[in-house]
Amino acid sequence: MDNNNTPKKVMLSGIKPTGDLTLGSYLGAIKNWAERAEQFDCYYFMADLHALTTRNNPADLRRRTREQLAQYVACGLDPEKNTLFLQSHVHEHAELGWVLNCYTMFGELSRMTQFKDKSAKNAENINGGLFTYPALMAADILLYQPDYVPVGEDQKQHVELTRDVAQRFNNLYGETFKVPEPWIPKVGARVMDLLDPTSKMSKSDEIGNGRVCLMDDPADIMRKFKRAVTDSESGAGCVRFDPENKPGVANLMQIYAACTGKSFTEIEQEFSAAGYGVFKPAVGEAVIETLRPIREDAARIIADKAYLEDIYTKGAQKATYVARKTLRKVYKKIGLVEKPF
Repeated sequence: MDNNNTPKKVMLSGIKPTGDLTLGSYLGAIKNWAERAEQFDCYYFMADLHALTTRNNPADLRRRTREQLAQYVACGLDPEKNTLFLQSHVHEHAELGWVLNCYTMFGELSRMTQFKDKSAKNAENINGGLFTYPALMAADILLYQPDYVPVGEDQKQHVELTRDVAQRFNNLYGETFKVPEPWIPKVGARVMDLLDPTSKMSKSDEIGNGRVCLMDDPADIMRKFKRAVTDSESGAGCVRFDPENKPGVANLMQIYAACTGKSFTEIEQEFSAAGYGVFKPAVGEAVIETLRPIREDAARIIADKAYLEDIYTKGAQKATYVARKTLRKVYKKIGLVEKPF
């Protein structure tokens, strides 16, 4: 409740624990998330069930799930103000996922762009879960009756499908699900790959030389920035913001601006007499200092297994309480016999 005793609007987001969180993840999105807790009742879950659509090393999946949760806390998601949990710890996700499979049409699923993209990349493992996971995603969302779901362009289609499924179910059985609105997040810095400034920095990049991860050590960060792509210009005036003609330099300036709070004009003035040999290490140092407290705090949380377990246990308990109410209502509407215990 806020000061006027009005319930906060609910916001929910799931994060798949595959790949490593990057500087792009932080500056582009996560950095702004902490502010949401003041305005919304926020649920964030590690979407470990969704991760099963691709083959994972079991030990790596467990490690990444815990580490990613720790990193989100270190980035400012206060577990006292946000509900943080693991998707697999709330079995209502899988149960409602099956129900909504039965209310999601084959044609709708076959039109999902991500299914087509991921099938092309994983031709040897086009499984049923990959095809139907938008129905599980709809369950993830609708269980908590959220008002808003933050989406990037790549997930907008899934939220639209969720809305369609919710409306279809409501039309058949009466008001059951709140139909959520997509939330276009406040845009942070758009961080591009250091070696290919025409591509977004990605946590799924296998090689990793063009990306900076939150847990990279300072020496690795500096090495990556010293090797970052710029252009053939040199000397005074080469550091200027011109995304079309100097995409590598523009990317580094975006990163430096996000880490220091300086404007592009101020950055151009600061390096007006310097070349890239001075500018690139300066950007690296700014990133090192920005990520240092996150890396140190995340390492502390990961090492404190009892604290981390307490976070996801309490989160799952709160999430289960809300999810169970929705699932009970759904089961009653569709005619399942109520469980007596």
